[in-house]
Amino acid sequence: MFTKNSKSSDTPTPAEPVKTATAQDAIRGASSKPAARAASIICADMKINGSVTSEGALQIDGTVDGDVAATDITIGASGHITGEVKAEVVRVKGRIKGSIRARKVELETGAHVKGDIVHSSLQIQSNAVFEGQVKHADDPLKDTAPKAASAANESKPVASSGPSAYGISTSAS
Repeated sequence: MFTKNSKSSDTPTPAEPVKTATAQDAIRGASSKPAARAASIICADMKINGSVTSEGALQIDGTVDGDVAATDITIGASGHITGEVKAEVVRVKGRIKGSIRARKVELETGAHVKGDIVHSSLQIQSNAVFEGQVKHADDPLKDTAPKAASAANESKPVASSGPSAYGISTSAS
């Protein structure tokens, strides 16, 4: 019933190695075009206290109490931001209480913005609410605040070591 086949040898033969895909194979098979990155999402049930920064796109459906900076920012209908919003493109469907600095700003139907907007391109749809001032700038992302060091130097009093016009010495101690 169980007999040894005379054709088979007593020495075992090694099994064929199974070829698996490596990282190099994946790289070779991938197209030369980079994949689009998905937006980072702050969900409707999230609340963030503090600044939020992203190097890519950002979708805000929750609440942020702080400044927000990214390449592309979309504030959804349930999104609320209290702070400065800074990006290449800002789309608002929700609420912002604070300034917006962006090359392209779109206030969509239902948006409510209370603050100033500095932009290169501005679009406001019907039924969007905006309270504030608008300023066009060729480069709205450029920091226009004066340097703190020069402002501090301007306000420093200069000490004198000689007598004043009234004969009182005002030397620095």
